[in-house]
Amino acid sequence: MLGKTLTAVALLAGNAAAKIFYAGVAESGGEFGVYSPTAEVGFGLPGTFGVDYKFIDEAGVDVYVDQNKVNLFRVAFLLERLCPVETGLGATFSETYYSEIEEAVNYITLTKGAYCILDPHNYMRYNDPSQQPMTGSIIGDTSDATAATTEQFAEFWGELASRFVSNEKVIFGLMNEPHDMDTNLVLANDQAAVDAIRATGALQLIIAPGNGWTGGHSWTEDYEGNSPASSAVMHQLSDPASNLAFDIHEYLDSDFSGGHAACENLASDALAPLTAWLKEHSFKAMITEFGASNGTQCASYVADILNYMADNEEYIGWTAWAAGPFWGPNSPCCTDQKQWGSLEPGSVAADGSPGLYETVWLEEMQPLVPTDLVWSGISSVNGGGGNGTGNGTSANWGRRSMRRGPVRL
Repeated sequence: MLGKTLTAVALLAGNAAAKIFYAGVAESGGEFGVYSPTAEVGFGLPGTFGVDYKFIDEAGVDVYVDQNKVNLFRVAFLLERLCPVETGLGATFSETYYSEIEEAVNYITLTKGAYCILDPHNYMRYNDPSQQPMTGSIIGDTSDATAATTEQFAEFWGELASRFVSNEKVIFGLMNEPHDMDTNLVLANDQAAVDAIRATGALQLIIAPGNGWTGGHSWTEDYEGNSPASSAVMHQLSDPASNLAFDIHEYLDSDFSGGHAACENLASDALAPLTAWLKEHSFKAMITEFGASNGTQCASYVADILNYMADNEEYIGWTAWAAGPFWGPNSPCCTDQKQWGSLEPGSVAADGSPGLYETVWLEEMQPLVPTDLVWSGISSVNGGGGNGTGNGTSANWGRRSMRRGPVRL
């Protein structure tokens, strides 16, 4: 008992000051290969691993862990591949696609010892990813007979969590960028997923999105298509394990979309209302998407968002957008669609010059990666080893051992 008490005291004390526990990069590639210029439903499904889509390049992960000393990767996947449309969203998985996801997750967590966010990259939609982020039925929309239900979303998360219940370095990212829907439905879907995950005995960190592309700058705003404001309802989200944070995206360009090369919005200004809301309701957050171009003008904006997170205890981690094995010279954000490469190690621009890995990651982000990141213990709002209440979990571990979205290619 004394040992557990001391552990709890240490975790609580460590949380009294601002601390980034997790830092790294988003891996985009598992969701590739389904875009159709003509919105052909089913295009690219199921696709071929290594040809149409791929989750990570192991050599790239090696560079980030061994050389750049980061401890977090966000791995995107597509619901329609994991839960084929023929059988619907739920607990029936494509075991082929699941095994490919599992291989990537295990490489990150078991081989390299880092943490991994599971990222269903579906915008709270299911059944037609042909022109994401706008196509597909909104999950839980009872006015759409073709839509998957909130209960099906919970079944999906219960099944996925049960398969990773014994991997303490997994983080459950409930959904990428819900948008243009009732925020109360976002809350209902999030809550159903949280409850289903905890019903499996899984205690790992859950990160939950709000509405409006889960934009930090617009968290407190009520506007057409994204109403009410996330701040008006998302504080009702509860977690019996007290190990929940909000999943926030924040780009630095004029419209917060991540589409433009020029940085114009300082995160320290744009995030201030969200930070106050987090503090008021005793929540934490991760920023799992942000980015910048290779222009020197953006360097101060990158420093601003990273320093802002480091200086405010409401933020526990981040992943920059984006690396991935299939980007080639194309850019995942922040370039006005110019081909300046990606954050994948070795990436080069279309003209053969260094890509964003060298010009943005190494030059602007790497110097601000914390040197005391967490490398052991269950994923947690308090870092490895404890749940959100500050109570150690080792004794229980193993129970069932913005207004516009980021531009995508």
